[in-house]
Amino acid sequence: MKFFHTADWHLGKLVQGVYMTNDQRYILDQFIQAVEDEQPDAVIISGDLYDRAVPPTEAVHLLDETLGKIVLQLKIPVLAIAGNHDSPSRLDFGSKILRENGLHIIGNLSSTINPVVLHDAYGEVHVYLIPYCDPSIVRNVFGEKEIRNHNDAMQTIIKHIEATMDPNARHMFVGHAFVTPYGEKEENTSESERPLAIGGSEYVEAELFQRFHYTALGHLHQAHYVKDPKIRYAGSPLKYSISEENHRKGFFIVEMDGEGNVEIEKQLLIPKRDMRTVVGSLSELLQQPINDDYVFIKLTDETPVLSPMEKVRSVYPNAMHVERKSFFIKPEASDQEKPMERTKMSDLELFTAFYKEVKGHEPEEETVMLFQETLDDLLTEQNETKGIARISN
Repeated sequence: MKFFHTADWHLGKLVQGVYMTNDQRYILDQFIQAVEDEQPDAVIISGDLYDRAVPPTEAVHLLDETLGKIVLQLKIPVLAIAGNHDSPSRLDFGSKILRENGLHIIGNLSSTINPVVLHDAYGEVHVYLIPYCDPSIVRNVFGEKEIRNHNDAMQTIIKHIEATMDPNARHMFVGHAFVTPYGEKEENTSESERPLAIGGSEYVEAELFQRFHYTALGHLHQAHYVKDPKIRYAGSPLKYSISEENHRKGFFIVEMDGEGNVEIEKQLLIPKRDMRTVVGSLSELLQQPINDDYVFIKLTDETPVLSPMEKVRSVYPNAMHVERKSFFIKPEASDQEKPMERTKMSDLELFTAFYKEVKGHEPEEETVMLFQETLDDLLTEQNETKGIARISN
């Protein structure tokens, strides 16, 4: 049996004030083409179809179009679950009707966990669709008061699945959780992932999934496996923060034989625009050819730059952020040096001392002149304001 494993579409995602819908449509068109070319037996989506509980209209239309093409036109079943960004009730709506057409979406957890049964030449593959839910929900659904964290909750869910497992079938688990080796801290995280809980209570041990022939996970945006190659995160199809700039985005093509052994291939998706960091002085950047990528600029200029974003966007029209590159150099002061009391220092001396503390060296003459000019302008404005106030009184 061959199936595609994808996750974390986050349709309707807003990054630095920019809606990613057009970029998501571009990447999903590639995904649909891959489905048409490869003709998998099923498509697995491991949660976070939307980026928020109430997604924008454009995101709803995009999901409807994408699933419609895969399920209705290409006749490929889609098996999906709600992630922590999704609204369980929204995804659950009409699920019984949709199921008859090959679209299986589970939003809410039920105490009766029945698998979706797929067939191939070797027999049945039982797919267990487990949506994201807080431990408190699992505690109420199964009536087990001792559940206190996500690991307890997942252990309870899997215990109920194992109680009715068909020994003659192959088994697949689809979940949305923070799975780590032995509950240890996971390093494959990014800034765009919303925490599931505070501290270590969100971690789920990978050991729990050993009974399954393949575990298709969602939540972490870096594609990787956890402890065992058959326990995998597909990752997101697009970069959703600059912390993901080195990720290789795509999806997994998984082939399962009659014994449940899997062969896994990563297929990359090529974005309309890359997301990356650009470092350099403003003069260097302005000499570059125009580029449409989503860039995060780190300026190396020593002196202040006026309206940097406006100037940068003449070359990088989709620039998302501009900042000055930080130089953290520990100043080395002699033991014999005695710091002057700040109350006795002039404005220029205060500025020079602060600059040296941050940069590790004295400010250049041009920088000092800019500071003096700015200070003079502020003092002039302040004096004019005081003069007007005295006249009005």
